[in-house]
Amino acid sequence: MKYIIISLLALTGVTSGFVPLSSPSTTTRANTCLSAERNIVSEASSALATLTLSTLLLLNPLPNDIAHAAEGGASNTANSKITTGGASTLQSGRTIAITRGVNLDRSDFSNQNLKGVAFQQSIVRDANFKGSNLMGASFFDATVDGSDFEDADMTQVNLEMAQLSRANLKNAVVREMYVGGATIFDGIKDIENTDWTDTFLSKYQKKLLCNHPTAKGTNPVTGVDTRESLMCID
Repeated sequence: MKYIIISLLALTGVTSGFVPLSSPSTTTRANTCLSAERNIVSEASSALATLTLSTLLLLNPLPNDIAHAAEGGASNTANSKITTGGASTLQSGRTIAITRGVNLDRSDFSNQNLKGVAFQQSIVRDANFKGSNLMGASFFDATVDGSDFEDADMTQVNLEMAQLSRANLKNAVVREMYVGGATIFDGIKDIENTDWTDTFLSKYQKKLLCNHPTAKGTNPVTGVDTRESLMCID
């Protein structure tokens, strides 16, 4: 009787199997052997895939700055990548999204050109965006509680499902922003001199902002009255 020797290189060593070839005269034995051969081939493919993945992980470990950020703190390297185009950005011509859930608390992004940068689903509490160009940036499902956006250009920023408690928007241009019903403005700190032109708000959000004690003034960049841009009924 003839045998086929199949050797499989696995993570634990070398495993060999012997599969008898079917006899032309026995249909049952032929089907059994064929099934056994297919099972061994399937196991071989699985072992090879596991070995390949393990090798790639060993040769390409995660960068320390990404690991550090995921553990609960923004690093200088991570911030540098964002401001130089390492994040998803309209300017770089490529899409490299920030790792979901990155902690960027208390980061300093003041007076930066952050056009199109994506901070989606990240934690960006008490960060400084003062005077920055954030046009087209995304804070989708992000937490920006206590962050400072004073004098920032937030035109066409995506704030869907974002949380802005204690955020400072004084003098900010917030035109044509993408705001959903789940966007949280409750507890926002300051909206004086903001321009909300063409930013569509829910009735609740509009009422909340119009009743805010800082809902007043004129935007220093566009010259638009804050209450008029919110379409408040006085």
